[in-house]
Amino acid sequence: MTLFELSGFQRDLLTVIAGHDQPSGQQIKTDLEEARDEEINHGRLYPNLDTLVNTEYVEKGEIDRRTNFYEITDEGRTALRERREWEEQYLRETALA
Repeated sequence: MTLFELSGFQRDLLTVIAGHDQPSGQQIKTDLEEARDEEINHGRLYPNLDTLVNTEYVEKGEIDRRTNFYEITDEGRTALRERREWEEQYLRETALA
């Protein structure tokens, strides 16, 4: 699965994870709720985090028996960088017009 195949929500999750050092699911949820100005329920959050783990863009580890942390992989960083470069190509063209 490529970054282009992820939903916008999944790309937002990946971006938030990239901005932290091993955030918990709750920390990711809080940051995204503030940025998106909407409530995010666990039924939406954790299946999407699992998708990112399954695509190998994110690794999941255990803080304690109840809390996991998430960490972006090198593959995830590369995918975000390539996506940003692709977006900037079009944004530059728009700025020049």
